[in-house]
Amino acid sequence: MKSLAVTAVAAFALATSAHAFDGAPLYDGEQSLYDQAAEEGMVVSFDTGPTWANWAAQFKAFKERYPGVEMVYNDLGSAATVVALEKAKNRPQADTAYYFAGSALDAAEKDVVAPFQPVNFDKLPEPFKDPEGKWFTIHTLNVAFLVNTNLVEDVPQSWADLLDEKYKNSIVYLDPRSTGQGQVVVFGAALGNGGSMDDVQPGIDYLAKLHESGNVMRTVGTTPYAQFLKGEIPIYIGYENDGLKAKYKDGMGDAVAVVIPEEASAAAPYAISLVKDGPNPAAGKLWLNFIMTDEGQARFADGYVRPSVPGVTLPESVAEAMPAAPQLQPLDVAKAKAMKPEIDAAWAKAVLAQ
Repeated sequence: MKSLAVTAVAAFALATSAHAFDGAPLYDGEQSLYDQAAEEGMVVSFDTGPTWANWAAQFKAFKERYPGVEMVYNDLGSAATVVALEKAKNRPQADTAYYFAGSALDAAEKDVVAPFQPVNFDKLPEPFKDPEGKWFTIHTLNVAFLVNTNLVEDVPQSWADLLDEKYKNSIVYLDPRSTGQGQVVVFGAALGNGGSMDDVQPGIDYLAKLHESGNVMRTVGTTPYAQFLKGEIPIYIGYENDGLKAKYKDGMGDAVAVVIPEEASAAAPYAISLVKDGPNPAAGKLWLNFIMTDEGQARFADGYVRPSVPGVTLPESVAEAMPAAPQLQPLDVAKAKAMKPEIDAAWAKAVLAQ
C-alpha cells in the first residue's frame, strides 16, 4: 500500500509540474527551474517596496505564473540593504537584493552576492553589469527636465535652452554633495556639454554658468517632488519617472512636460543581485530571470522606469509616454563612485564660491 501511495503522490507531482504555468516557456529551462523553486517554496526579495518601480505588478505576475512559490519582500533602502546582507553574511536571510548600482558595487566588494547571469544578460551594455553577474541593471532612472507648463510658457528642450534669461529664478535641482540624484545631474550636464564619464568638468562649468545666469532658484538636499506637484517649482532637473508619475498618476496632466535634453543625458542604473548562499537559490534565480525577460522588462516600463535591456517592445500607451531617447547614455557607476569626492569639491568651488 505504501508503494502505491508513493507512486500516486509522485504521479500527482509530475502532473502538477507539467502544467506549472500557462503558455509557452519564457526561456529554455524555465520549467525545470520552477520545479526546483517550488520545492523551496518561497523567494525572499530585499528592498523591493511595492510602490517603487512597479514592483507590485511584478509580484502579482510572478505569483500568477508560479503559484508554488511565495513572494516575501521588504523595503529597506539601498545602503541599508547592503548593511543587512553583511550582518547576515553567515546565515543569509535574503535570496535577492535590489539597489542603486553604486550599492551593488559595495555588496560585491563585501562578498555577499553571488554570480548569476539571467535571461538577456548578454544584451546589457557593459556599464550595466558586473562581468560575472554579481549584479546587473534591471531598469534606469534618467535625468530630465520636469517643467510646469502653467508657470513656463516656452518649454526648454536642451541644456543650452536653460541658460536663456527667460528662465530667471526658475530652476531647482538636488545638491550633488548629499544626493545620488544630484551626482547624476552633474554627469548628465557633462554628457550634454561635451564631457564624458572621464571628464565631468564641462558639467561643473555648465552648472556654474547656470547659477551665474540667475536662473537657478535653489539647490536642495531632498527630492522636491511634493513642491513640484504643488506648483512651487517651474523647472525641476530631476528624474524622468517623477515627471511621468506627476503627469499620469498624481494629477498634473498636461500641466507638466517631461523633456530628455536633446544633446545628451545620463541613465542611472538600478541593479539586482542573487544573494550568496541565500536560503532559496532556485527561487531566487527564477525571480531574477522573470524580471529580466522581455515581458518582465516591459512591465517595469508600466511604472515609468526605462528597461535596461535594449530593444524591449513596450505597450503602446507606455511607449507614447516614454518615446525613444537615443541621447541617453549609461552611467558607469564604478567611475561615478570613484569620482564623487572630485565632483563634490569642484561643484562647491564653482557654484558656492560665486
